[in-house]
Order: sequence, then C-alpha cells, then structure tokens
Amino acid sequence: MPLFQIANESLVSIAQSDLDSEKRLQALVEKSLGQTFNCRFVASEFSTGATHAGRIDTLALSEENNPVIIEYKRIESSKLVTQSLYYLHWLYDHHGDFELVARKVLGSSVEIDWSDIRVICLAPNYEKYDLHAVQVMGANIELWRYRLFANDSLYLEEIYRKTLRTTPETSEQDKDPVMVAAGKKAAITRLTASYNVEQHFQGKPEHIRELAQAIREFITGLDTAIEEVPKKYYIAYKISQNIACICIEKKQITVYLKLNPKEISPPLTIVRDVSQIGHAGTGDTEVSIESQADLETAKPLIEKAYRQVGG
Repeated sequence: MPLFQIANESLVSIAQSDLDSEKRLQALVEKSLGQTFNCRFVASEFSTGATHAGRIDTLALSEENNPVIIEYKRIESSKLVTQSLYYLHWLYDHHGDFELVARKVLGSSVEIDWSDIRVICLAPNYEKYDLHAVQVMGANIELWRYRLFANDSLYLEEIYRKTLRTTPETSEQDKDPVMVAAGKKAAITRLTASYNVEQHFQGKPEHIRELAQAIREFITGLDTAIEEVPKKYYIAYKISQNIACICIEKKQITVYLKLNPKEISPPLTIVRDVSQIGHAGTGDTEVSIESQADLETAKPLIEKAYRQVGG
C-alpha cells in the first residue's frame, strides 16, 4: 500500500516507518475514536478481574450503542485474534461490569445495546490462519491493518469483516474451547437480534419500494466496501462508520447523513437539521425523499457524506 505525496506536479513515495510501541498506537486511536471508528471512549486497560486475569486494551461504545473491544499489536501475531475472542467471551458474561463503567464515563442515561458486540483487531499484518479463524467463528470480528509513514501519516485498512453469508460447518474437535464458546454465544446473539431488508419493505406502496431500491443501489454503488446493515428501525450503510441511514415509510423515505446541516448551501427544502432532535438513524442531516427528483437532489449530499467519512 504505497503512499505518495504530490510535489511539483509529480509523485514522491513516502517511506514507511515503525511504531515504537503498542501503547503509542493505542493512545493515538483512543484520542481519535470518533474519527477512526466513530466510537465513544469508555475505558483503557480494563481489568477482567482475578479469575480471567487479563486487561482489555480499549473499551468503547459504537454509534449504535453496541459495546466495542479494540485490541492492538505492533507486530504480526496470531495471539491477537485468540486474545480478542477471549475478551469477547468474558464480556458476554459481564454485562454489568461494562454498563457500570460506561455510565460512569458517558453518563447515567447512556443506552447500551447488547444485540451485538463489535471486536476490532488492529495490527500491521495477519497470518492466513487468522483470516480462516475469524471466518469460521461467526463472531463480529473485524481485522484492520495499519501502516505508519515517515510524514506522520497513519493508514488504516479493513481487511476482514463478517458478512451475513453463511460458512461451512467445521468440527469443534481440537479447537480452543474459549473460541468455540465465544463463537456460539455470538451466533446465538446475532440470530435472535437479526433483521433483514425485506422487513423494511413490507407493507409499503410499490412506488416507495421502487424508490427505496434506487436509493440502495446508488449508495452501495459508491464503493464495493460499503456494507448494508439492517437494523430494527432503519437500514445503515457503512464502511468504518455509518455513512447514511434510511427509514422506509409509507409516504417517503427519510435519509440521515453524516453531514453538518449548517454547511449545506444553498438550503434545500428536502433537508432538515436534526442535530437537536431525537431520531432513529445516525447523522445530523435529515433528507426527505418522496420522488425520483428528490433523489437526484439528494445524491450529491449522499456522495459528500461518503467522502467525509473517508470513502
């Protein structure tokens, strides 16, 4: 993944450099959780107690109020995936510990959604065994790769995230029992809390269904890395964080975008500032789409939101 600087209308390659410690990587990410993974910081080096005898590098809360575990390694190591699964297993059985510290840091009114737990592994590289392990586990494990460059640029690249596709069943024989247990818990949780796109289309007029399909195709067409994630009240479209959330209603489709509504010029009649108004999706800009003409007006805003989150 070469990085180039534009100088005198030509490209100059930037050399890679090494991080001096995992602690520096951890500190950089924790100070920038909103920009990198759109999470709120909860705790650093969180102790799992005397029995489990471990420390979770970073605990956070996602934009959709799901608990997040982040583990770091400065060098390639398969222990990172195993360690992350170990902490995932611990967190499933210790909701109270997480809720206590989250409400202490983020306020007593913070909502916590246990329908899923996001686990992020961050390392310079992974072995092929790591990629296979996370695929057969069924847990919500994300593998991210980082590179530090000589001009103090940090590059983050997602190389694996679980999708809704099924994977072949494999024997549990010779597997780490902690990994097996974590996978089972993850699978059960995701099964009982899962939603699908068809649920959002049910009972809607045909013209609204066709309009919603056109919106879906436009958003996912921006980048093959964009993931469509159905939730209870909306459908989210995300890369490392949500770009847009759509609510399919009977008379219109409401889209929430990660844009500052005060920076949209000229003002548009289909746009509303909802930064101070409670709403189902994530994003401060609400766009009401009732027709194909509205969608054409909204497309530049959707594309701008995609570019702003780093697409």
